[in-house]
Amino acid sequence: MEIATLGIDLAKSVFQLHGVDADGTVVLQKKLRRGAVLDFLGKLERCLIGMEACPTSHFWAREIAALGHDVRLIPPAYVKPYVKRQKMMPRMPRRSARPSHGRTCASCPSRPKSSRVCWSCIDHATC
Repeated sequence: MEIATLGIDLAKSVFQLHGVDADGTVVLQKKLRRGAVLDFLGKLERCLIGMEACPTSHFWAREIAALGHDVRLIPPAYVKPYVKRQKMMPRMPRRSARPSHGRTCASCPSRPKSSRVCWSCIDHATC
């Protein structure tokens, strides 16, 4: 299973993963508990991981980047166009996987652990 891009939907207890290969074919759809996410991602080969930017995503971006993956935080404004219905929790990681590899979509940098405010994300001209 060669995953090129992985979209992750962060939630309170169950995270949903949506992986596609270089051709855009779905190769992974999985639900993982919070404690099993880093173990699972540690076993994967290096890939591009996209997540919708939120306060928790900065923590997860640092943890996942430490495993060697390329992590991109996608501003909610760029993820919103991929929503097809109001409540579509199983499809949320797919929304994060699509724009994360697009050339026109700017991603937010994950903020350092010591920083409480990500000034680059506040100024939406840079996000």
